[in-house]
Amino acid sequence: MPRVCSLLRAAMLAAALGAAAGLRPRLLAPTRCAAAAAAFRRGRAAAATQQEQGANGAAAGGGDRQSLLQLNEEELAGLIKELGQPKFRAKQIREWVYEKGEVDYGNMSNLPAKLQVALAERLPSASGLEVAVQQESKDGTIKRALRLPDGQLIEAVLMPYDDGRRTACISSQAGCGMRCSFCATGQMGFSRQLTAGEIFAQAAEYSCQLKRKGERLSNVVFMGMGEPLANYKNVMDAVRRINGDLGIGARHITISTVGIAPRIRRLSRDVESKAMPPVTLAVSLHAATDAARSAIMPVNDRYDLGDLLGACKEYVGVTGRRMTFEWALIDQQNDEPEEADRLATLLIQAGLKGLCHVNVIPLNPTGGFAGRPSQTGRVNAFLEKLEGRGIPATARVRRGIDIDAGCGQLKSEVLKKEKEAGPDAGTEADDELEDDGGQA
Repeated sequence: MPRVCSLLRAAMLAAALGAAAGLRPRLLAPTRCAAAAAAFRRGRAAAATQQEQGANGAAAGGGDRQSLLQLNEEELAGLIKELGQPKFRAKQIREWVYEKGEVDYGNMSNLPAKLQVALAERLPSASGLEVAVQQESKDGTIKRALRLPDGQLIEAVLMPYDDGRRTACISSQAGCGMRCSFCATGQMGFSRQLTAGEIFAQAAEYSCQLKRKGERLSNVVFMGMGEPLANYKNVMDAVRRINGDLGIGARHITISTVGIAPRIRRLSRDVESKAMPPVTLAVSLHAATDAARSAIMPVNDRYDLGDLLGACKEYVGVTGRRMTFEWALIDQQNDEPEEADRLATLLIQAGLKGLCHVNVIPLNPTGGFAGRPSQTGRVNAFLEKLEGRGIPATARVRRGIDIDAGCGQLKSEVLKKEKEAGPDAGTEADDELEDDGGQA
């Protein structure tokens, strides 16, 4: 069989990938080759189909099945079989993607040209996530507003550290229905759940980018948009792939939650049964009494501190690892030494002394919340009080402070600039929180 001409391959790849990203491909004379012109048309059509199916699939809870990174191992094997190719081709593709970070089919040199063209037709997008806006901070932090096929916007951040760590912060929902008053995403409301593929692809795209530079993604934190435990199944499917496909160890994967106690207990059972790797748990606390916490975090009305800390104690008992409590320091609201003392007492009485760590970080200001970030002196006094009570605590390094790095801030800015009203925000952000068989 004669090899497909190089112009055809270039046209096919440029058309499919460019159109999927919402760009009009600029090809160097596609009519120079009839096959290239046909490939151009097929690429445009495939991308249009992707947009329609992606939107419908996302609304129904399915994934984007025309994006390379969103396909899991079984789905890729099925596609290869459908294309009439031998099984080992799927392994070759996965080696290119997950060992070398390569997502350009034209560079996968051990694949036949016919398969390269077929893949570009069937999987015209690497991730299915269009970069609407990208910002880069002076400290190297990269933040992206990513547009989904149905028009929803989410955020993903890559944070480099001097010690060599490379951490991806990813989203689990479009918007969030937890309504934490100080959070930009919570102020937006909930739009929809992300699919497992959409969640995984955020981390995988950063991982591939780093591998092509000779670096590696070392950590993934679910601290972007949305409440991970309210999208339990899709998040856990994505976690398994982050652990398996990206090779990131369980202790380097952190799930941050506002404190949905039944789901923490469910995660404990899944870890104990080996259904899930023992990931690190982080709980957004921010107040040491039920009254104060309910005032800024409505979820506390449903799962109070006693219920929440009991679930946390169960989780660390199963994993044998310390967990983290997150504390956004709000100037003269929750940053007094007396509040630190109340927090220490709360954790000690819950039996969590020696089993947890407190991360404090000055508040990221948002337009919908009047609070301001704590000053350095108050941060240090808060930490000293906790340490004095035997509760280890550190001030988390603020990344990307010169860009819209706070959760939800970049999306808000994009929507403002585009003057888009957007879909009506929903009020329910969970996937039926009572679906745990009545078990706590």
